[in-house]
Amino acid sequence: MRRVLRHIVLASMSLAVAGGSHAAEPVKFKQMAPIYVDGKGAGIRQPEGVACRGNALVVADTGNGRILRYTIAGDTWTPAGEITLPQLPSPIRVDMNSKGEIFALDGASRKIARISPSGDFLGYVVPSGEVQGAVVPRSLRLDGQDNPYLLDVFSARVLVLDPSGKIQREIPFPKGYGFLSDLAVDAGGNVYLLDSVLKRVYKAAKNSAEAVPLTGSLQEEAYFPTSIATDRQGTIFLVDQNGSGVVLLGPDGSLRGRRLSMGWKEGFLRYPAQMCITENGAAFIADRGNNRVDGFLITE
Repeated sequence: MRRVLRHIVLASMSLAVAGGSHAAEPVKFKQMAPIYVDGKGAGIRQPEGVACRGNALVVADTGNGRILRYTIAGDTWTPAGEITLPQLPSPIRVDMNSKGEIFALDGASRKIARISPSGDFLGYVVPSGEVQGAVVPRSLRLDGQDNPYLLDVFSARVLVLDPSGKIQREIPFPKGYGFLSDLAVDAGGNVYLLDSVLKRVYKAAKNSAEAVPLTGSLQEEAYFPTSIATDRQGTIFLVDQNGSGVVLLGPDGSLRGRRLSMGWKEGFLRYPAQMCITENGAAFIADRGNNRVDGFLITE
């Protein structure tokens, strides 16, 4: 608890309008209008997932058992419909491919649903080929070539699939890991794994089958990080769920500071979940405890 309070105090002192930056750090968060409702005015409830691609934003409105879509234009957003499917009662993680298809992990069944741009259920993502052991995904990501990456916590590995679902390779979890809760894939094809318990980031270079530590323990900066994302500049963003903030790392794992803090007012976070970043530097965070999606423009 002391560590959480320390983060809140330090972040509040170092932020302007809850979204500024440390004086020695160039990365800045400029607050955008948060998203509270769908196109009909109904409220979002406990969202756990967000995904950005092009001018499209997808939200896993977990508490309402649905997917919400929005169109992004600069620092504004417009509702673009909702998707409710019996095969997806509890969406918790989402991503999109270049065709506009949505990939959503259901928290109840631990299956990944594939959804057409029009909202039709296209089936579950089932790895094909020589699959050894059971597959229980905790998270997923798609790279720039639409290849899915599954964080398989049951068999302790990352499964890299091609767009048709065939296994291309496996990346075993690193030795001595605590609990790997999320993964990210950058523009160069490097894979990053987030260890929530050890508060550490691992990296598997493009086409490598080994994940090695990129950082030491970040226990002084993060209380319980659960989501990881990267931007086009290679900056790594860790969403600290229990600390209600965002930790920034350089491409080499070096610490670049901490942004945002815990609170209910706009621009603050309360037990946030997934984060996504657009090609133009707009960031969206599923602010679960505040029943909204927070948006920021990131500049470096």
